Amino acid sequence: MATNTFKLVTNAAMPASSGTPLVLYTVPSSTTTVVIGLLLCNIDSAARTASVKITSSTSGGNPNSNEDVFIAKNVSIPAGSSLEIISGNKIVLQTTDDILIDCSVTAKIDATLSIMELA
Repeated sequence: MATNTFKLVTNAAMPASSGTPLVLYTVPSSTTTVVIGLLLCNIDSAARTASVKITSSTSGGNPNSNEDVFIAKNVSIPAGSSLEIISGNKIVLQTTDDILIDCSVTAKIDATLSIMELA
């Protein structure tokens, strides 16, 4: 019988290197994940831009494989503010899919991800 588990995934001061997106979450094997919410917080004293990308090579039930896509690209986040990237919408991820975070300056974004894993 499948189990549904709500989880919180956080990472402070992302990414380790600007221009090199850092993986926030990877869907475990034999698991489907529903993304409930994603919040990015600019911890710097100046406005910064951030990007969120999903990498996927799964078929998603389509005849073709999924491709890597941005769900937010170079969005501006004012100093000391948060931006809700996923609000009211859900994103379904499959085994080995990733969510990656990048920022215009190294180590200036805190990320909070709320998910439900179905295993």
